[in-house]
Amino acid sequence: MSAQPKATPLAVDRAALIERRARFLSPSLRTFPLFADDPLVLVRGEGQYVFDETGRRYLDGTAQNVCISLGFAHPVTLAMVGEQMARMQHCTSLFYNDEPARYAEELVARMPAGADWVVHLVNSGAEAIDLAYAMARAHTGHFEMVSLRNAYHGLHFGASGSGAFAPCRLPTAAMQGFVHAMHPDQYKGAFGPDAGVEPYLAELERTIFSSTSGRIAGMIVEPIQGFGGVVPMPPGYMRRAFEIVRAAGGLCISDEVQTGFGRMGSHYWGFEAHEAVPDLVVIGKGMGNGLPIAGVVCRREIAESFTRVRFFNTFGGNPVAVAAARSVLKVIAEERLQANAAARGEQLLAGLRTLQARHPLIGDVRGTGLILGIEVVDDRHARTPAIEAGERIQKRMRAAGFINVKGSATRNCFRINPPMCVTAHDCDEWLDAFDRALAAERRGAAA
Repeated sequence: MSAQPKATPLAVDRAALIERRARFLSPSLRTFPLFADDPLVLVRGEGQYVFDETGRRYLDGTAQNVCISLGFAHPVTLAMVGEQMARMQHCTSLFYNDEPARYAEELVARMPAGADWVVHLVNSGAEAIDLAYAMARAHTGHFEMVSLRNAYHGLHFGASGSGAFAPCRLPTAAMQGFVHAMHPDQYKGAFGPDAGVEPYLAELERTIFSSTSGRIAGMIVEPIQGFGGVVPMPPGYMRRAFEIVRAAGGLCISDEVQTGFGRMGSHYWGFEAHEAVPDLVVIGKGMGNGLPIAGVVCRREIAESFTRVRFFNTFGGNPVAVAAARSVLKVIAEERLQANAAARGEQLLAGLRTLQARHPLIGDVRGTGLILGIEVVDDRHARTPAIEAGERIQKRMRAAGFINVKGSATRNCFRINPPMCVTAHDCDEWLDAFDRALAAERRGAAA
């Protein structure tokens, strides 16, 4: 883990940069709402920290949308990427190159035993999601896919169709071929708090047999719904949902774009926590420590079925991106970052539960490892979202040197996803700042 770096101002014309983005980048490329009126200009990253143009340091609680797993500017990533860049910066998968095959071998070694796993590399998680759907449809001969409400699987056309998180949907045509089952939210789900899995499993069966032909291509599940507000699948749900899906002729897809590569602390892959082995695993984000790479890991017979479809990806398996991905596997093991994610997650959860006892604004704390969620509410009994209070807390945290964002359809859930190299000292400082931000909000409400 890196020592605290020094703050060094960089010569950046802030006003010109903001104007240039507005002038030449598409207006559909939005920033997080917190930064719309007062843009945060980031110019450098090191370890778990990012720096603005003045040299001010922030602890990055987003890991740049969960993409930075090892930390910024990790020396192993820099060395492996630099060596590969100097050797050969691109080789399409239509030719042979050793780097993708080596990575696939190393990745498959981290998958559950008992299956002949193979890897298909692409560039982004959304692209991998679309590929997984195409593979499931080619293998089963069925078309309809089941996904969960409140899910987010990316913004490609097919990926958007399976996402039921309304702000992320593309036009209605993208929804064709997808049906949505209730997500088993144990805090504010459709069947009430702490309802368990039974009503949701029964509703899943009803959805399959009332909204589809009864024979489906598959179902996709995030072990923890990330962008939807850090909603963990309750124990037993994934395993039994997969049984229902397979009985309907479908394949089971685990979306590990946010939960994979040890971020959950307890397990390398999210599905492992549920004793539910999927047929296809979608990976991305932290897979390349900031470089664009993603993939689908599946059973060989599924990939064999897909050979009937003409498909290739020009940049999929790019050797430079693959070198970054190989560095992630190497460093997670050598620096025991999964164990650190577990320890820091336990530290944060314990601290947050202490804060929850003091601050009524905290309605729920959930998640595991370094994929955590905090639901802020105006009324704990009614569980009404405290949207405006959450925005003020965000601004106070930014002023204190901590970047955190809110997710979920109700816009009141803080997502806590720092790089996996975050330290115990960082977490203590973050908890202290969050405590002070909550206390300031409480004083303001009482005034």
